[in-house]
Amino acid sequence: MKIGKVRWGVMVVVTLMMLLNLSCNCSAWFGNKRKSGRKSILPSEAMSSSRPSLMNIAGSSIVFPVFGNVYPVGFYNVTLNIGQPPRPYFFDVDTGSDLTWLQCDAPCSQCSETPHPLYRPSNDFVPCKDPLCASLQPNNDYTCEDPNQCDYEIEYADHYSTLGVLLNDVYLLNFTNGVQLKVRMALGCGYDQFFSPSSYHPLDGILGLGRGKASLISQLNSQGLVRNVIGHCLSLRGGGYIFFGNVYDSSRMSWTSFSSIESGKHYSAGPAELVFGGRKSGAGNLNIIFDTGSSYTYFNSQAYQVLISLLSKELNRKPIKAAPDDQTLPICWHGKKPFKNINEVKKYFKPLALSFTKGGRVKPQFEIPPEAYLIISNMGNVCLGILNGFEVGLGELNVIGDISMLEKVMVFDNEKQLIGWGAADCNRDPRFIDVSL
Repeated sequence: MKIGKVRWGVMVVVTLMMLLNLSCNCSAWFGNKRKSGRKSILPSEAMSSSRPSLMNIAGSSIVFPVFGNVYPVGFYNVTLNIGQPPRPYFFDVDTGSDLTWLQCDAPCSQCSETPHPLYRPSNDFVPCKDPLCASLQPNNDYTCEDPNQCDYEIEYADHYSTLGVLLNDVYLLNFTNGVQLKVRMALGCGYDQFFSPSSYHPLDGILGLGRGKASLISQLNSQGLVRNVIGHCLSLRGGGYIFFGNVYDSSRMSWTSFSSIESGKHYSAGPAELVFGGRKSGAGNLNIIFDTGSSYTYFNSQAYQVLISLLSKELNRKPIKAAPDDQTLPICWHGKKPFKNINEVKKYFKPLALSFTKGGRVKPQFEIPPEAYLIISNMGNVCLGILNGFEVGLGELNVIGDISMLEKVMVFDNEKQLIGWGAADCNRDPRFIDVSL
């Protein structure tokens, strides 16, 4: 099941901040790294056997600045340079799906507008029976209309879908050790996109960072370039960064293991229990998925109803009342006057947490303070950024979206099957520390 693009129907606002991507140079985020010291490796050299001497996988990493916010933009995006010559494209960051794809310059029955000229595909097609192609098919017993071509169809949880062909092309990547590589990897050439207005994002494609073989991090790792570890730090004020490899201090982080429930599919953990204001809520045995493809957080029906009941009791005597006329999100409240920011209203709400348990032992809690589950709408009301997952077809799954991961370094270690988190200032450049977990 693809969880990648769970969204609520908010108005998408394209800000100047996002357009600045056009002139973004990721080396600006590499602190004291000098442009003149960067080693530029040609494609043939990057693919040669000499590359291991250039790259130390234990200490090699890549960092991308992130643009966007939870509200009102509704998504986070990064810029990748792809093709020969390399051209910049805006990608929606999605840890809930595997395939990285661009909308292609090809005949299309339904395509969306993009901020850049459409991607012109290479002629280096991935064969139908290639393992990367097989990883994108609904089952192992798939048929090939053309053995020399890998056709795919990806459907996301909000019913956004894309059809296309898998091919190889060159990614221009700047590593934190000063090396620049042109790396040939697979990506999708999407020629038909189907989406509702609420699902549309003004971007060129999706950056798939899931756990499957086709994921960009899996491909980089298979070529010996970085550890199979990704992470991100999303700022409450907007922006932040994502990283591949070692860009974190594990001593300051809490860790829990991957869940076997969603083995091989998503970054999932559990079971967990919902904690409200430091006390057990009664909602337990929750399977949790962490997904940057979702702006908001979704609880299953039982946990959601428990939360709404506790919030209603807590707010009963507080100077805020329901605001049914505000349709930004399903539940909003107004004060005596419009709120300007979360700091004015968070004192009325209790912190939440997810307490992970395994083998009877209590694991460190994933804390969700009020600013990580509330937004201030354009009407000046405060709205609940936790929604009922049952209403969007998630069943018993619980999705932790961007809003609840703000101001945290999140690390997904595919090699050691661990998910880590720690408080951080996501507006600061990351420090590049090689740490053994």
